Amino acid sequence: MAISESQRRHLRKLAHHLKPVVTVGNAGLNENVLNEIDSALAHHELIKVRINAADKAERQSMIDVIGKRTEADWVLSIGHIAAFYRPAEKPRLVLPH
Repeated sequence: MAISESQRRHLRKLAHHLKPVVTVGNAGLNENVLNEIDSALAHHELIKVRINAADKAERQSMIDVIGKRTEADWVLSIGHIAAFYRPAEKPRLVLPH
């Protein structure tokens, strides 16, 4: 599901106060970390992830992999923090149209 720009803006506002629930450490993005992100998305719908990568290109690569593997939409990235959204089976967040 692709979210519209107005929905992305709404989700950015909601994500602003959130703390990162998963951290991608120095070992990088592995299967255990992806499973933890998938589980957090299933429970929270909207999450922040801290990505401790050395350079911007590597962080962007990890953001792309997370989005594809978890089927989540990227909401924002600022520095080492990225936010993702994936609606739950019974969505709790209401997005504008």
